[in-house]
Amino acid sequence: MRRMLPFLTLQPARGQHAAEAIALYTSLFDEGRVVSRQAWPEGAPGLETLDDPAEAVQLAEIEIVAGQRLRLSDTLIRHGWDMTPGVSLWIDCAEAAEQERVFGALVEGGMALMPLDDYGFGPFGWVQDRFGVTWQLGVAADDPQDPAL
Repeated sequence: MRRMLPFLTLQPARGQHAAEAIALYTSLFDEGRVVSRQAWPEGAPGLETLDDPAEAVQLAEIEIVAGQRLRLSDTLIRHGWDMTPGVSLWIDCAEAAEQERVFGALVEGGMALMPLDDYGFGPFGWVQDRFGVTWQLGVAADDPQDPAL
């Protein structure tokens, strides 16, 4: 195996659009960037049901924090399932101000599952963004054993 990537399937039929998620997520972090983005080909079955077929994303890969990547796609099929808070993206913020900024941007149009607070293990917040993706935001403690910090 070479790598593992979280894959977010967004459903335009439910108001979730990969292009909007890509724009938000890459804007939140200094390292945020689009690695690749491919549109659905003209005539793809189901494409005609979308409000803006030209913006539909067949497959995209973005980098958001410390080289970590996400893949995203707009599905052209309305599925009976949706995102679940049982799986979330964890972000170690460098400082409380960054945590507050990112939390504030993600909660806009979404909801706080656990508002920013100290729950006995340091500053923490858990938010579901407007696309249904959940994020857990902590503030990284200096750990000499962790080369990423």
